[in-house]
Formats: sequence, structure tokens, C-alpha cells
Amino acid sequence: MRHAPKASETRSVLTPVICPQLSALPGVRHGFFTRSGGISTGLYASLNCAYGTGDDPVHIAENLRRANDALGISETSLCKAHQVHSAKVITATEAWTRENAPQADAIVTATPGLAVGVTTADCLPILLADGKNRVIAAAHAGWKGALGGVIEATLDAMRQLGASLPDIVAAIGPGIAQGSYEVGSEFRDRFMQEDSGNQLYFIHGARPGHYLFDLKAYAKDRLRDAGVAHINVLAHDTCLEENTFFSYRRTTLRGESAYGCQLSAIVLTDNER
Repeated sequence: MRHAPKASETRSVLTPVICPQLSALPGVRHGFFTRSGGISTGLYASLNCAYGTGDDPVHIAENLRRANDALGISETSLCKAHQVHSAKVITATEAWTRENAPQADAIVTATPGLAVGVTTADCLPILLADGKNRVIAAAHAGWKGALGGVIEATLDAMRQLGASLPDIVAAIGPGIAQGSYEVGSEFRDRFMQEDSGNQLYFIHGARPGHYLFDLKAYAKDRLRDAGVAHINVLAHDTCLEENTFFSYRRTTLRGESAYGCQLSAIVLTDNER
């Protein structure tokens, strides 16, 4: 029987991407983790944090342990859902097991010590925090979830826990950038049918009938239109930055058989200072 390496046997210092405005909030800790610092191999190298990708579960468990350690939480304090590209939001008051993970694409909590997180590989990880009223959230926003309202649903769930829109800080983490996101006309048509103003997020691509879609700008504007004033967009392109991030599109373009996912997570600490 194989076992994951013990903490005393191997230790990797993880260096997640940080949003300065989120970091400035008292009692809030977060990280947009990269693909570096784990033990997975091959196409999953190295900090793959998503079960269901085909990677060795022993490796994923150790990768998550390392991420939890970097966040300063216990191995059982991270809440991740089974993501299905929906607008469904779950409110977490206690941790659940992987086997009992609900289907959802955003998680909110007001429980100190309970981290909420999402895994992505081009879709946008969005971390949100109201440091004053002590409410946090993590949302997985691909094009389908963003178009379907996952951002607004997450904000509504945060408000139900006592958050105030003017006090919420949002950080859109590493995801696919417009220059890497080529789509067909049928994709653009879906957004145009929803709102003709969505033409702002598309520019013509190199191929006839194709466009480049700006998912980050679309998500930012949905946050702004919902009433969030403090919005940060981290300038990373997961598709181009191969050494730093996993990317579903890069894998697809290469015809590779598998890909990993990076973790983004946020937690309320017990100490508000």
C-alpha cells in the first residue's frame, strides 16, 4: 500500500499568488495557488488539487495537505464542492468529506477557521471577503457559470450571512486571458442573445468567424454591476504561463489526454488582527 510522504520527510514551501487588497483585510488569509510545489507527476505536475482528473488520489491528498498547511488550516478544514459549471451556491458551516461534497460552484461561510476553495484550469477563481462583517466566499466562474449568474448568486449568499456590498473586496484570480480565448460565432451569439451590450467582450480573432472573448472583463463588470466597488483582476494568463499554471485549453490544443487544476482558497482566521 502506497502512502503520501510525511511532513517530516518532504516539505515544499508554496508561493501562491496573493491579492494585496485581500491581504490587507484583518482576519482574512487567502491564496491563488500555482501548479508548483506538489508531488504529482507527468501532465499533473505538480500541485494538482482536483480529484476526478485521473491523477493518483494519494498525490492529490498530499498536495491539498501542503496547500492547507500554507493557509494555516487543518487537513479537514477546507471545503471544496463538486463543480458543475452552474450558478449554485452552498453556505458552509462545517467541513464535509470529499465523498459528501455537494454539487455547487461557489461556497460562502462566516465560520472562522473554515476555508472555502475552488479548483480551476482556465476558468476564473474569484475570492471575496467582507472583512468588516466577517464573511468570505470562493466562486468558480467559467463562461457558463458567469453567464448563468454565479457571481450574483454568491453575493446574495454573502449578504444573507451579513455581508455588505460596499465592504466586499473581490479578487479575480489567474484564468485564461482574452488573447488565448478563441471562440466560434455560436459562442458569441449566446452572449449577444442575453445582452447586446456583451459585444464589448469580443474582438475578431485571426480566423474568419472566430472571436477572442474577455472572460475577466466580463466577470469584473458583473461584479461591478452587482454593486461591488473593490475589484481586483490579477493579470495572469493560465493558458500562456505553462510553467506556472494548469490550462484546459492548452491541453486541448495539444491533444493531451489529461490536465491538472490549481486551487484557490480563502479562510477567516480566529484573530481579527
